[in-house]
Amino acid sequence: MSVHPYDEGHTVAGWTGVAIATVGTSVMGVGVCTVSPPALVLGGVIDVLALLVTWALHLGGWGKPPGIRPRAQWSMRVRDPHAREGHPDCLGCRLAGRGRVTSPRPASPRVAPIPVAPDPGGPDPAVSASLYARE
Repeated sequence: MSVHPYDEGHTVAGWTGVAIATVGTSVMGVGVCTVSPPALVLGGVIDVLALLVTWALHLGGWGKPPGIRPRAQWSMRVRDPHAREGHPDCLGCRLAGRGRVTSPRPASPRVAPIPVAPDPGGPDPAVSASLYARE
């Protein structure tokens, strides 16, 4: 029984992605130990596949962001009802054109540049010569 009202986002998308990425990382580890470039490439391809599968499952409603949610939606068997419109501040949803940014972006302050007076004499030739003389 949980003491807190938070669902930490344990979802079909998350667990599937982790399982596929674990296989890909294991193949890459074997490639490192055996000095096998094809195994390294294959492991990298499997990891990219894990990313794409996780993203597709997330967009299909099988991935939920962590946060406060009704207890009826905590089960992994329950799809996310808000997946169609996108999750707030979710990069995956925004890449698919679904997301919306809820946190306001801070306005960059307009600061006037500090005026710097030019050096009328220029650099001191004696100092310049001593800095560049290495012989």
